[in-house]
This record gives sequence, C-alpha cells and structure tokens, in this order.
Amino acid sequence: MTTLFIRYPSKASVDSGAAQTCPYALVGDGGNLLQQGSAPLGNLGQMVASARRVTLLLAAADVTLVRVKAPPLSGARLKAALPALVEEHVLGDPADCAMAAGAADDEGMRTVAVVQRAWLEVLVKALLAQGAHAVSALPAQLGLPFQPGAVSAALLPGDAGFELVLRQSQNEGLGLTLPAQPQAALQTLRALAGEQPLTLYLPADLKRQFAPLAAEQPHLTLEDDHWAHWVAAARGAGLDLAPALGAASGAAARAWQRWRWPVRLALLALLVNVVGINVEWLHLKRDAKAVDQSMRQVFKSVYPSEPLVAAPQDQMRRNIRLAKNNNGQSGPDEFVTLSASFGEALATLQRRDIIATLEYKDHALLVKIKPNTVDGAAVAQLRGALASRKLELQEPTPGSWRIQPAGAGGKS
Repeated sequence: MTTLFIRYPSKASVDSGAAQTCPYALVGDGGNLLQQGSAPLGNLGQMVASARRVTLLLAAADVTLVRVKAPPLSGARLKAALPALVEEHVLGDPADCAMAAGAADDEGMRTVAVVQRAWLEVLVKALLAQGAHAVSALPAQLGLPFQPGAVSAALLPGDAGFELVLRQSQNEGLGLTLPAQPQAALQTLRALAGEQPLTLYLPADLKRQFAPLAAEQPHLTLEDDHWAHWVAAARGAGLDLAPALGAASGAAARAWQRWRWPVRLALLALLVNVVGINVEWLHLKRDAKAVDQSMRQVFKSVYPSEPLVAAPQDQMRRNIRLAKNNNGQSGPDEFVTLSASFGEALATLQRRDIIATLEYKDHALLVKIKPNTVDGAAVAQLRGALASRKLELQEPTPGSWRIQPAGAGGKS
C-alpha cells in the first residue's frame, strides 16, 4: 500500500502561464521512499490510480492559516460557525472558501486553514478523474519540520520563481511567491523570521548557490531539502481540506462504480435462486396435495360410511389393527402379545417373583421390579430371551423396564 505525495505550485504561478511541474514522491506505509521526481499533474495518472491515497501539498501562498478562539462546539456546529469566525481574517467572501479546523488548545484557540474553494475543487477533481482512491489536501507550510523557538523555511524553485514556505510555530505558517533573486529572497525571509533562529531547506543545487549569501545572515542554517521531512510532518499536520469539498464521498462513489456490476450480478443470482426455490416448493406442495387427495379417495372407497377424523394413513392403520383384533389376530404391540411373550421370557430366569407392578401404556409394557431381585446377569439373560421374540427391554430408570417391539422407538 502506497501514498503519493504531490507538491502543487501556487495559483499565482499557474495564472502567470508558466509551464507547471509538480514534485512528487511515492512512499510506502513504512515511510520508505519508493520513487520521486517532477512532472506535470496530468502525467501522473498511472501513479495516482495505483496509490492507496494521494496527499496533495497545497502551496503555502494559497492557504491562509488563522488562529481563532471558538467555543466548544460539535463537529457540525463548528463547521457552520467557521465562516463567521474567520471572516475578519480573510479577503473576500468566506462562503467561497473551503476550511478545516484543528483541535482546540487549552485556551480554546484553534488553527483554521482557509483556501479558495474553486481552486481546490479543480485540483481534487483532476486527481479523482485520474483514478485516485482517496485524496487529502494539506497546507504545505505544515509539511516543514517544527523546532520550538525557531523558524523553519523552504525555498522551492518553480517555473515562475521561488516559492517561499515558512513555518513559524506548531500551528502557524505562511507562503509567498518571490522572484528568482537569491539575495532578495534571503532578505525577505530574514524580515519575516525576525530575530529567531532560522533553518532554511534548499535543494542541493540551490544550497551551493545560497551558501555564500547565507553566511552574511545571522542565525541562519542551511539544510538539504528532501522528501523525508515533508512526509513525516505532513502525516501529523491534522488539517485536511479535502473533506470540506466532499472529496471523500467522490472517491467512495468511484469505488461504488467499480462494484456496481458485481453487486447487480449477485442480486440477480440471488433472485434466480429465490424464484427457483419458490417454484420447487409450489411443485412439492401441489404433489403433496395430490398424494393426500389420493389417500383420502382410497380411504373413502374402503370405508365409505366412516368419517375421516385423522390423517388417512393413521386412520387406515388403526382400522386394520381393529380388524385383526376382531378376527383373533393381535398385533405385536398389543397387551396380550406383549404380556405373553414377556411371560415366556421371564420363565427362563431362575427367579420369577420379581414383578412389583405391570402396566400397559403407549403400546408398551411398563414393569417395575422388586428391589434386589435381579442382577446384571439376569437382565442380560432376559434381554436375550426377549430379543429372540423380537422385543426389546429398555431401562429408563433403575428398577423400571419398558418392553416393546424391537425398533418401535419408544421413549425411555
């Protein structure tokens, strides 16, 4: 997963008609630099689309950072109150600006970043059109390292001169577009920094050019400009202007566009399966109704004068059993059959006076045994005698037997 950092030149430089190139860096999640260079924004489409996130560092000259005191408000109410809070600090109509507020300090002061909405929309939409998955827009001045009691600055060479980036404190900074005149740029920088120690970050070629001039300036240190400190500081900036445009929802909409057809196909497959299941259920219901009707017709043909008060198969089975009983044929689960077979099996034991009670219930014999009258060997012998007569003995509780036809599935 990678993040593409892009430093975009100032709007004044673009308006001048100069050819625009953007320094960029492709960074891994661990902060390792994978690729860097400089190219027009329109030529970065492949890298923009492949990166997990694009972080746009807006020119410091285009973003105003103001410190305002705001009462404790919820996110939505603070967003609605920001135009009134910054009105006296910005030129023009605050309604034409996009704003992002930082966290409040102990005194209730917040840093608010303000940028021209139309300009920011152009840049963010250009990135989204190239396939950006997520876009952040940060003030470039908060991408410089911060040292308490000192000022950090950078002079970035552009197509229309120098772009000055200045960070005066943790939450304050500014930017200017200057002519490509080293001596005048250093004097302007020194005037803005005052008497505070100043660290100036420069590309290697500019550093060699500025070194003799910097020696004449007090408390001025020159350092090499590289992407490492921009990336580290930008990740902790905390003032993302892109959400003020709804850019996140735009990226989400693009993600939904990619999933639109797979979701439609999944819903279609689900619909086909639901319809198929319901059609099969209707067929089975129709078949079941036909079978039930056929069984009722068979029952009525055999017993035309008997009302059908139960399921046809159950009532037919009961009638057959009653007919057998009337003809002297008892079923295997009748009391007479069960008691006779149990008596025959009991005769195989040495001791036969073991029965305390005998009851017939639910087509089974329920027998309670006198205490201490049978042992395990006798029970095993009785089970074998009953098995030879196609009966089984269950013992739901100690001393209680249930005797029924084998495979009848009686409850224990």
